[in-house]
Amino acid sequence: MRDVRVRLAALAAVALVAAPSALAGPPPVAARAYVVENAATGEVLAARAPAERLPMASITKLMTVLVTLEHEPLTHVVTVAPGAASVGESSIHLQAGERLTVRDLLEAALIQSANDAADALAYDVGHGDVGAFVALMNARARRLGLRDTHFVRPDGLDAPGHYSSARDLTLLARVVMHQAAVRRIVRQRTATIVGGRVLHTWNDLLGTFPGLFGVKTGHTAAAGWCEVGAVRARGFSIYATVLGSPTRAQRNADLAALLRWSLSRYRIVALVERARVYARVGVGYGRAPLALVPDRPLVRAVRVDRPLTQRVVAETAVRLPVRKGQVLGEVRAFEGRRLLGARALVAARSVGPPGVVGRIRWYAGRTVHHFVGFFS
Repeated sequence: MRDVRVRLAALAAVALVAAPSALAGPPPVAARAYVVENAATGEVLAARAPAERLPMASITKLMTVLVTLEHEPLTHVVTVAPGAASVGESSIHLQAGERLTVRDLLEAALIQSANDAADALAYDVGHGDVGAFVALMNARARRLGLRDTHFVRPDGLDAPGHYSSARDLTLLARVVMHQAAVRRIVRQRTATIVGGRVLHTWNDLLGTFPGLFGVKTGHTAAAGWCEVGAVRARGFSIYATVLGSPTRAQRNADLAALLRWSLSRYRIVALVERARVYARVGVGYGRAPLALVPDRPLVRAVRVDRPLTQRVVAETAVRLPVRKGQVLGEVRAFEGRRLLGARALVAARSVGPPGVVGRIRWYAGRTVHHFVGFFS
């Protein structure tokens, strides 16, 4: 059995040359705190004050939505409580006693960031007690491990003791986006719900930043301008959270700069190529060694600033017969110490055992070879 490690210097060099700007640090931003994270690996690419406890405005509604979806179906009909109808600020002007589905209220809360929609959901799930609903929000935060988060309101309006962190909100967004209904809603720029209400998103980058597919904005006097954004590229997704940007335009610029920078740190690389011979094994009887090729290619998004290596594990010799496609080894690709993937190495051709005449001829040839070698 052979175990060979090969540094993919050429691949790494190509990636590095292709994007020299990606080797620089993150761009300057005005936000008080931010986190940029690879959604697939959980790796934090850049951060400023990631655990600082700050007001988060309407990003709060991500937890409101999550708790609601864990207690009520989308088709459930909610009767708007008087307290929800009177909340004010960003709203869709709900009337007490009006009846809407959970689906409509989720769209209003996520697309237009309607406080009355969020509060209507809280009154409903809390059976008329918003405090009970907030207790559910905080319990869910604890189960998620959101150590720097505490909720006081379901709508995100400023209140003492209502805070979160960029790190916690990034994790919350990733969890909420596991919900198919949320993924569908947050990618919409407009929607129409019951009563002919037309909703408009506050997410200025949606539809303008390539690959952006959500998730939630927020703004209050105490929180400033905030947003969690998610962008999808080939083979990976990036989540970025900015808290406390001074203006709406600056928030957009901060988030766009962080997303562009994070995307530039990755390249798509063929780590294992289909037709390439990664090892050769002996088959005996004087025949040419058998080439081993991957059963399929391996393509991954990799960091441009990290070394790539391959590890090939294969037999040194095999017993015949061998059929084409028979697994005889493996090639593994690593980014630093992290395994990116592996592919089986298979026989490139079939090799049958020699017949009686062939074996006699080979043994005779070996005997003559040793005899001549002895006298020479």
